[in-house]
Amino acid sequence: MSENRVAIISIIVEDRSSAAQINALLSEYGDYIVGRMGVPYKQKHVSVMCVVADAPAEVLNSLTGKIGSLSGVSAKTLMAKI
Repeated sequence: MSENRVAIISIIVEDRSSAAQINALLSEYGDYIVGRMGVPYKQKHVSVMCVVADAPAEVLNSLTGKIGSLSGVSAKTLMAKI
């Protein structure tokens, strides 16, 4: 497996029924997660999450893809250059 990268996974949740699945995925990848923050934006009826991770690029891409494939959820990853 490749070298670990520090990354931020940004998640926008428009369908709160996907929350349990998101939490299950974050728990599954918990060994790689450094921290997370979630902010409910009630006026816009969305929740915004930020997950800081330290993992190989393949793992980060896998987690982001799985989260982004959930109904009403968008996810993007920004990786550090180092």
